[in-house]
Amino acid sequence: MSRRSIRLLCLGASCALVSALPTVIAAQWAQTPRSPASAQPARASGIIDGIVTDTLLRPLGFAEVKILGTDIRIETNSLGRFRFTEVPAGQFLLIVRRIGYRPISSIIQVGARDTVRLSFLMEAAAQSLDKVVVTEERRSLKMLEFEDRRRQGVGFFITQEQLERRNLPVSADYLRMAPSITLAPSPNPSGIPELIAISKREGGSFLGDGANACAMQVVIDGIPMPPRFPLELLPNPKEIAGIEIYSGAATVPPQFSGADRRCGMILVWTRDG
Repeated sequence: MSRRSIRLLCLGASCALVSALPTVIAAQWAQTPRSPASAQPARASGIIDGIVTDTLLRPLGFAEVKILGTDIRIETNSLGRFRFTEVPAGQFLLIVRRIGYRPISSIIQVGARDTVRLSFLMEAAAQSLDKVVVTEERRSLKMLEFEDRRRQGVGFFITQEQLERRNLPVSADYLRMAPSITLAPSPNPSGIPELIAISKREGGSFLGDGANACAMQVVIDGIPMPPRFPLELLPNPKEIAGIEIYSGAATVPPQFSGADRRCGMILVWTRDG
């Protein structure tokens, strides 16, 4: 039975492969589901084993680690460690959040009977706390600005009502509604092309290969995704509350200046609850 050990070093929304980590023996894991000790038949699943630290390599406890599009989530323990067992083989989007730090997103590949070892470095973020406002519906806190920008008429907007009315099975298909976007396959180390969004206005590829095209920045719930984000990893349409599309840097709202604006931006907002 082969095992592959991989380490991703992540800072912000960027990740890079680094040398394999030695095996780490941890006595305790916080809130980690454990498999029964009895023998189990081989399954097409793997393990995600990781640690979250700040930029000074100090462990960060109580950081939320979530696999987008699933119910799989966990908090790091006091040593900054987390562990997912029996993760189905495949490609996933991992998101790490902690109050006072910039969130991180990372695309990972989990192989059958493999252990993927990850290391995340979180940057501290200066935060000013707004006044606490109690509203009848929490959705308004996240979607109020969405509706505000939609009324201004800058950008292309897809509302939850439009999503439900069209009832398409794949989220990427809704992006075809925007006249400024081309969806094109992009080369992948696995040999299987992945679909990415490229801006027609900012030099999109007319050949449709996406190789030298201007890939748009994808942001999910305010978190910038890795460059050339595979649209197959977008949340399910039934989980999306709204989508905003800006074809070029000049039209992107100023509050998203921290993300890569050069090729335009796609903002995806998920439903609360």
